[in-house]
Amino acid sequence: MAAVDKTPDSVSSVLKVFGILQALGNEQELGVTELSQHVLMSKSTVYRFLQTMKTLGYVKQEGENDKYSLTMKLFELGAKALQNVDLIRIADVQMRELSKLTKETVHLGALEEDSIIYIHKIDSLYSLRMYSRIGRRNPLYSTAIGKVLLAWRDESEVRDILADVEFEQFTSKTLQSVDQLMPVLDQVRKQGYAEDNQEMEEGLLCVAVPVFDRFGQVTAGLSLSFPMMRYDEKQHADYVAMLHRSARAISEQLGYPDYPY
Repeated sequence: MAAVDKTPDSVSSVLKVFGILQALGNEQELGVTELSQHVLMSKSTVYRFLQTMKTLGYVKQEGENDKYSLTMKLFELGAKALQNVDLIRIADVQMRELSKLTKETVHLGALEEDSIIYIHKIDSLYSLRMYSRIGRRNPLYSTAIGKVLLAWRDESEVRDILADVEFEQFTSKTLQSVDQLMPVLDQVRKQGYAEDNQEMEEGLLCVAVPVFDRFGQVTAGLSLSFPMMRYDEKQHADYVAMLHRSARAISEQLGYPDYPY
């Protein structure tokens, strides 16, 4: 009696997609018939997956010969992953130094579609600390890092990024629209840092500065987070200076020597 395949359809589909990608990666180009033999699938199934992958931009059809090959999109994804690995490795040293100096939570965040995603974190040395985790997403408009990630972009790009975002009111201080956000971003760019002054969570203040890649583009935001009970307004300039010093060192190691602050 033949064994029953209990693999869920969704998992099976993922396995088939990666089987096709791997086969195309091993060969410069393949037709549907050749691919079906490589991956042990019917030609109709292979064709259906290829058309979806072609629509998404991961494969292309070579001229009129009915053969398929990989595009550079997978390479771009891999390059982004490698970039984050290098960024985290470089930033970790500076973030640990900031942690020693301030004892507060230090975050590194990057842009992911229409959100900020935390890619590295050093926890506060105090027992009362901010709850967050690596991989968690937060809105761009209500976080200091989010504002930093947007502030050096053209207004049209900012509006495109936030086009489908609903501005949730987390606290009474949360910005409520892109129109409210734009002048804040202008100020962030002029002063070189952003704040989340209890806009995401009551009793929590964050200060963030930009990190630049070798092309002079903001690739990440670096922040300090404070419970309001421990935040000292008289030390605000010192906090910003420490963040800039760390972000400058990270940016230089990423290949950008002209950190502007």
